[in-house]
Amino acid sequence: MRYMPHTESDIAAMLAAVGVKTVDGLFADVPEPCRHSTPLNLPPALSEWDLDRHMEHLAGQTATAPAYNIFLGAGSYDHHIPETIKQLLRRGELYTAYTPYQPEVSQGTLQAIYEYQTLVCRLLGMEVANASMYDGASALAEALLMAIRTTKRRRVAVSRAVHPNYRRVVETYLRPTGFEIVDLPYGTDGRTDLALLADKSELAAVALQSPNFFGCIEDLQAAESRIHADDATLMIVAFNEPLAYGLYEAPGRLGADIVCGEGQSLGIPRSFGGPGVGLFACRMKHVRSMPGRLVGRAKDAEGRRGFVLTLSTREQHIRRERATSNICTNQGLCALAAAMYMASLGRTGFRQLARLNFDKAGYLKHALQAAGAELPFSAPVFNEFVVRWPQASSAPYRRLVEAKIVAGLPLAPYYPELADHYLLCATETCSKAGMDALVEEVTR
Repeated sequence: MRYMPHTESDIAAMLAAVGVKTVDGLFADVPEPCRHSTPLNLPPALSEWDLDRHMEHLAGQTATAPAYNIFLGAGSYDHHIPETIKQLLRRGELYTAYTPYQPEVSQGTLQAIYEYQTLVCRLLGMEVANASMYDGASALAEALLMAIRTTKRRRVAVSRAVHPNYRRVVETYLRPTGFEIVDLPYGTDGRTDLALLADKSELAAVALQSPNFFGCIEDLQAAESRIHADDATLMIVAFNEPLAYGLYEAPGRLGADIVCGEGQSLGIPRSFGGPGVGLFACRMKHVRSMPGRLVGRAKDAEGRRGFVLTLSTREQHIRRERATSNICTNQGLCALAAAMYMASLGRTGFRQLARLNFDKAGYLKHALQAAGAELPFSAPVFNEFVVRWPQASSAPYRRLVEAKIVAGLPLAPYYPELADHYLLCATETCSKAGMDALVEEVTR
């Protein structure tokens, strides 16, 4: 859509309608130090065609597929989206961002959410799932708040192998309220070192991620026995690549109390970082502390099947001070796409796709190792892994970018101790030729 600015008369009419004399008056409630007091430093206005050319130039500075051979995951993954999902999602009766505040008149929306919840429970091996959240990071923060509400404790432990951006969101949620966050280090194999748990008591929850940010599969079975040594402590397992559960055991079947994470891999394009969809599931015994909303199946007076908002402990429905969460959107269309994706693949297709990811990442990993790259972590992986190039500098990475290859994510900004280390990803969209080209460039 083209940008159509308001005229002076438009602005004057709107200001008159709300009873304000100037545009600045609209922002009078914003504290003075928070307002921009000087004109924005913008270049002169451009004609429409000059502006198009300028925007194309800016877009050309971004490395995108297929012009670049990209091995970048780190929480946002390039997966093939079947055409059936794109076509179904565009149908008029489904293409809506409607939030069911009047559930009795939106049976179709409620049924779609119910199907989504059912599929999420099966995928994560859990007993109950809510109707989606903003994204994986906010889902983890909400899970920790839920654990604090449930246990009445004020300390949580979060692994350093959890996605760094997820941990930043958790700090944003928890620090201002005075809750304490304990960092758990990662070990030499790339998995969380739980030895510190022996010295930590009164924890509301311990949060791990599997596959973790380094792509390593955590030993959740061993972690469960250590975390539940204190009966009150909840085990939270986060994720940003749910496709891994097509091959590895779901966290819910390994003792997790809450499982949450990002569902972007399930039929949602990356779109330069969003939108995503937060998956969230827990044990039935904790359902009344779960944030968001829950759709259930019921029968009417004549015995006909219907769908209802069974639990909706949000401020729109109950008193604000009693709400478990103030999230007021469910990313409904993204949740519907995720449900369509899971239903389209089915159990067998999901497993086959997961195996394809695992095999391609394994091929690339071993080829790079044979070419001299160092693999610092020994834990099993799914479709991501950490490498260190043969030369101890960032020069190979920059040379690869010049060759139109984005060889993963540099880890130094997030883990200073891992300078010259890179997180690489290979999904089903990576071709053998593309992976061989990367290996060839590395060995030059």
